[in-house]
Amino acid sequence: MDMVQGNPLLPQMARVEERITETGDTISLKFSGPGSQPLLYRPGQFNMIGIPGFGEAPFSFSSLDGADGTFVHTIRVAGNVVLALHRLQPGDRATFRGPFGAGWPLDKARDKNVLIIAGGIGMAPLRPVVEYTLKNRDSFHEVFLLYGVKTTDDILYKEQLADWNEGITVLLAADEPRGELLLEVHKGVVTKLFDYMHVPLAETITFACGPQVMMKFAAARLILDGQSADDIYVSLERRMECGITHCGHCQLGAKYVCKDGPVFALADITRFQDTLL
Repeated sequence: MDMVQGNPLLPQMARVEERITETGDTISLKFSGPGSQPLLYRPGQFNMIGIPGFGEAPFSFSSLDGADGTFVHTIRVAGNVVLALHRLQPGDRATFRGPFGAGWPLDKARDKNVLIIAGGIGMAPLRPVVEYTLKNRDSFHEVFLLYGVKTTDDILYKEQLADWNEGITVLLAADEPRGELLLEVHKGVVTKLFDYMHVPLAETITFACGPQVMMKFAAARLILDGQSADDIYVSLERRMECGITHCGHCQLGAKYVCKDGPVFALADITRFQDTLL
């Protein structure tokens, strides 16, 4: 059921199987596709999800591909399309096209340390990376998740964090810590969490997603501490309308986010003036 093998501009219908409230403005929707075959995709790829009459928007997968044919997208309120998606309930339908784009290079991270850096809603495209490393734990050395938010109310997947911490090291930071969680929340920005992580960066692959200013300062700190820009991967957000480079809206220098990304090696994009990295 890979749309890229058929007509990538022809939407298919998906049914909402489950709706999960993550935060005050963010939900996760579990969809099932139209056929019995699972939708095969890689962590870091995305779908174009739409509502007829409202349009469509890109959303990274926030789960591993399931043998039951389901897939999950975590969605935060922003814009008319997303408002329409937020009104969906189990049994409702939406359109989807995909999967599109390049995913996280997990094979490159095998037999190395893995550093996962998430900011806010940027945790959603990285949850499949966490799930993959836990599922294949023996294939990686030390694995750290550094997750920063404005307030603890903004933390996604709260109920899963403690479980993840059983297999990898989860470190949390918030500008305004409040309330109680099963894990300690450090006051400050996500780069403060680097002080609690001790691994040789020359033997580490980093995956980062969140506000570009967060990724900029995180990458600068990593490079200063000795990591190569070739080993730092970021997921970028750009306006994507077609998913297959036809419309040109997501062009980034000589690259297209929808095809060449949304995951890029930092070394491949720092030369472009229209990115903050």
